[in-house]
Amino acid sequence: MAKKILICEDNQANKVLLRDLLSIDGFEIVEARDGAEGVALALASKPDLVIMDIQMPVMNGYDAMRALRADPRTSGTRIIAITSFAMAGDRELAIEAGADEYLSKPIDTRYLRRLARRLLDFPTGD
Repeated sequence: MAKKILICEDNQANKVLLRDLLSIDGFEIVEARDGAEGVALALASKPDLVIMDIQMPVMNGYDAMRALRADPRTSGTRIIAITSFAMAGDRELAIEAGADEYLSKPIDTRYLRRLARRLLDFPTGD
């Protein structure tokens, strides 16, 4: 059975890029357009990994990650936080909110694929 990745991203172009990139490795992709929808989908679909944009409408990524960590059904789910507005201290805030890893945009696509495979105990060869 394919590992499932939930992409929480409000920018459609970024969402398509992430979906296409991660589909290469056979991951099943679920998509959310904001943090609140991401939390709801995570609870419903039980992904193996969440890629969480920080700056989103309705509920930002920090609050969404805190909600996922607070719920026993998703508290152990791996999370990669991503942002295009990286500032000093953002990595620490993301880790404190529950991220396992933190990446700034533009994302190194090869690194993201390796990171996702590593977090999901997938083969790491390119």
